[in-house]
Amino acid sequence: DGEVHINELKNGNTEMFWNPTSEVRRQRLKRHIVLFEEQTDFESERLWQHVTSAINKGDQHKATQEKFVLEEEQRNAARERRESGTEWKPLLFQHDAGTNEWHYKYEDLRPWDPLNDIAQFEKDGILQTMERHLSTRMSNHKATCINNQITRHKRSAKDCRRRKTSDQPSNHSQNTESSCSTPESVQELSDDDGKYRGITGLCAQCGKEMNHLKEIHSAVLSLQKAQQDIHR
Repeated sequence: DGEVHINELKNGNTEMFWNPTSEVRRQRLKRHIVLFEEQTDFESERLWQHVTSAINKGDQHKATQEKFVLEEEQRNAARERRESGTEWKPLLFQHDAGTNEWHYKYEDLRPWDPLNDIAQFEKDGILQTMERHLSTRMSNHKATCINNQITRHKRSAKDCRRRKTSDQPSNHSQNTESSCSTPESVQELSDDDGKYRGITGLCAQCGKEMNHLKEIHSAVLSLQKAQQDIHR
């Protein structure tokens, strides 16, 4: 937020390197933070408020004291959980016993793909990436599920016909109903209304990913609106 200068030691010249003018400040992205009164007790801004206040006032001694109070409370809480046998289950991190390190559960370490990746956003502490080809993968997955169901449907019909052929009833029992009825033909599939007629339903993963896709689409619309506001 302050001016940055480059000082040339050989000749003593000073050059402006960075100047956050009012024009620069107006172009900044708007920060979206959780209001202090809406934060829980263990969120950083609320948890470290007294330490932060002391640092801003330049009181290093007070900041050290407040930091010690926080750490001591954490030690006592850990001791109580250990004595009561209560297991601490973090929401966003998991422990790697091999390296004895904590890792973010939803980390995505792959390189950013500008041809496929649109934007990265956070929801409830979970970082997610909006991808151009997500809908294509969804369509392929749904098609696979439907094809599997159709295959099972046809196999069932084929098995029924085979049993009818191998177990021909006698003349006096030809009017008796067969134990295996002929399956109805699979209706033509159409995705115009978002449903696949003739299929009992998509798998649980399809439904979950469809809901996930709707959430991402909503988030992207919000990002696009923010970008339009920025450009305007």
